[in-house]
Amino acid sequence: MYKKILVFVAACAGLAFFGVTMLALGPILSHLGQGANALPATLSVGIIIGTVLFGPVVDKFGYKGLMITAATIALVGVQGLARVTTLPLLHGSMLLLGVGGGILNGATNAVVAEIYDDKTRGSRLSQLGAFYCIGALLWTLLNYFWSDNFRLPLNCVSVAMAVVILFFFVISFPKPKPNAKVSLGRMWRLLKYPALLLFACLLFFQSGFEGITGNFTVRFLEHNQGMASNMATLSLTWFTVGMLIGRFFLGFLMKKWKDNNTLYFYLSVALTGVALFYFAPATGWIFGATALIGFGVGATYPVVFNYLGSAFKELSGTVFSIVIFLGLCGQFTFNKIIGMLFDRAQFNYLPIAMAFALMMIMLFLPIAKNKLK
Repeated sequence: MYKKILVFVAACAGLAFFGVTMLALGPILSHLGQGANALPATLSVGIIIGTVLFGPVVDKFGYKGLMITAATIALVGVQGLARVTTLPLLHGSMLLLGVGGGILNGATNAVVAEIYDDKTRGSRLSQLGAFYCIGALLWTLLNYFWSDNFRLPLNCVSVAMAVVILFFFVISFPKPKPNAKVSLGRMWRLLKYPALLLFACLLFFQSGFEGITGNFTVRFLEHNQGMASNMATLSLTWFTVGMLIGRFFLGFLMKKWKDNNTLYFYLSVALTGVALFYFAPATGWIFGATALIGFGVGATYPVVFNYLGSAFKELSGTVFSIVIFLGLCGQFTFNKIIGMLFDRAQFNYLPIAMAFALMMIMLFLPIAKNKLK
């Protein structure tokens, strides 16, 4: 038998490392030399691979072995990023970090959705999401204080990951679903549900937004606003602080408002932040803008997972795997396009792409909700 609180703590630790994964390149991209703008796309490919793997495996074989394996793979990727210098090996490290992070992201959300009932699932998922922000926040702060030595934060993260892997070893997780007939054919049949595809399209733009915000904000501010590297990195800290505050309030608001009303409120705040980010006249305004953006985008994944966790209880891992996979294709697409534009010194497209992604999420939300009914 497993203890819910220990499983929840393990899930929070795992998602905190995914927060590090998502922002891994943002503070250090400028340190990695020629051709580094292509690394975020490789990270996205790794996350997509990990996302495809986790769902069928956890439904059939359970969480423990997969989470230990995923954390170990991510740890190897972090150490590769800290130690290798050639571009091909950096791509390999980012691929490993993405695979491990993608598995941890999906498995932690799936296990929390599984162990809690309909009354508490939404608030627990929002609390879990806050630890994504805590991981990202600690990562950006480490890089802010040690901006002249990007390897030291990577080594600090590695030590913490090793401790968490040991924790995964000693606790119990929910058992596999023995009646879960997981196959590629069944996954394909799940794609016949329009609501599943529509929520996946919504997450396509959400993941794309998060990917380009985490990976390219620092370089945008360095080139367009003339900010120093450490101050530009500090803007990511305000982004994660905003997301952390937003997710702590989310559990309360989801009890008071309908989920779609809550999400529209959050997305409106994010859109306001993007407008301010584009037109901000000074550093203080930029920090405020990134905090608003972080606050506003923190609700999308918890709200969508709450919808799908209630509707697809029997194969929650596989369903989460499908929607996160299709969503993260958006992260790859957005990272690839913005990376190519940055290679051509066309930095002004970043806030435009961010605003476009938010408006598309607003468009897909009511359509997906109606199909779910």
